[in-house]
Amino acid sequence: MNLTLRVWRQSGPSADGRMVTYRVEDISPDMSFLEMLDVLNERLILEGDDPIAFDHDCREGICGMCGMVINGVAHGEQRATTTCQLHMRHFEDGATITVEPWRAAPFPVVKDLVVDRSAFDRIIQAGGFVSVPAGSAPDAHSVPVRKEDADAAFDAATCIGCGACVAACPNGSASLFTAAKITHLSLLPQGQPERVSRAKAMVDQMDAEGFGGCTNTGECTAVCPKGIPLDTIAQMNSDYLKANTK
Repeated sequence: MNLTLRVWRQSGPSADGRMVTYRVEDISPDMSFLEMLDVLNERLILEGDDPIAFDHDCREGICGMCGMVINGVAHGEQRATTTCQLHMRHFEDGATITVEPWRAAPFPVVKDLVVDRSAFDRIIQAGGFVSVPAGSAPDAHSVPVRKEDADAAFDAATCIGCGACVAACPNGSASLFTAAKITHLSLLPQGQPERVSRAKAMVDQMDAEGFGGCTNTGECTAVCPKGIPLDTIAQMNSDYLKANTK
């Protein structure tokens, strides 16, 4: 495959960015999108140019590191797929592909396609945990959990914190991420003692980081590679309301 790439290049957080056009040739349809960028970077290095910076780690769709906007869609147009699992066979030979970083004020660009997502870490630190006494692990079946609750908690826990929901949201909201981290704990018995205080602390931290509010547009769930449902936000809002009324 022969492709034209329009890639956002920015040397640093305070530098001006611009779109730069590159041609890539002889790309295998079986390559992943990141492997295609690797090929381009190898050529840029040989030519003495600065390679394109982008985040990646596991390349198996589970770590959430590989985040970029491809043709205007977070992670690309393939549903329920991270950038590292997006393969070139989903593009037409001769296509022009636009690649940009996440666009949100709380996600400042570090370099090129790399953004600082430490705002997510601070939201987790605010309450995304369960306080337990030290000691040995309890028996597996010592705390009964309804299957419906266990399934819903597991669905919410699949969130990988990639930030696609923020990049897709017209308000730049982190509600889906925050709701997933709140809901997967609030549905389980172990998360009940801190349920409402957790919701208040994490939502307040989300607001403090500068993320926008949720207006139920639904763009977040459309691009979420793990398919986190929108009703997790309703659960978060319910717990947050209870925290404020108490």
